[in-house]
Amino acid sequence: MGTIYQYCSQEKQMRRVLFLCTGNSARSQMAEAILRKLGGENFEVRSAGTDIASEVNPYAIEALREIDAPVGGLHPKKVNRFTNQEFDLVVTVCDNAKQQCPHFPGAKQMLHWSLEDPAAYQGSHFEILTKFRETRDEIESRIREIILKREA
Repeated sequence: MGTIYQYCSQEKQMRRVLFLCTGNSARSQMAEAILRKLGGENFEVRSAGTDIASEVNPYAIEALREIDAPVGGLHPKKVNRFTNQEFDLVVTVCDNAKQQCPHFPGAKQMLHWSLEDPAAYQGSHFEILTKFRETRDEIESRIREIILKREA
């Protein structure tokens, strides 16, 4: 994760961040909400997908609410909505998105986080929610590294 530290700076100005995944229904939505919560006004954050789902996964919403992350206004967005925009950082959070968007034209820097898709997991409500919590916590940990390093 050395590239995360290269992205960070001591400056306290807003950074534009875009999280990309395939469906824009779970991982990228959780990353967007978590960075909004932890980064506050220091970040302008968006998420999008290459082949969007019809809605944000209800388990993602439930997992985000547990940590008081903002879920209002979350909805799947197609990546082409952002292709002509500049971002300080674009993070692909799934391998499919990385393959479909190996380079994002408006990105100053790109990172890839190979995160397991919690929506692919099958089981009881509790078991599926546990997978979403694990993914949420992994995303939060990675985002905290960006923010804590930036704020240091």
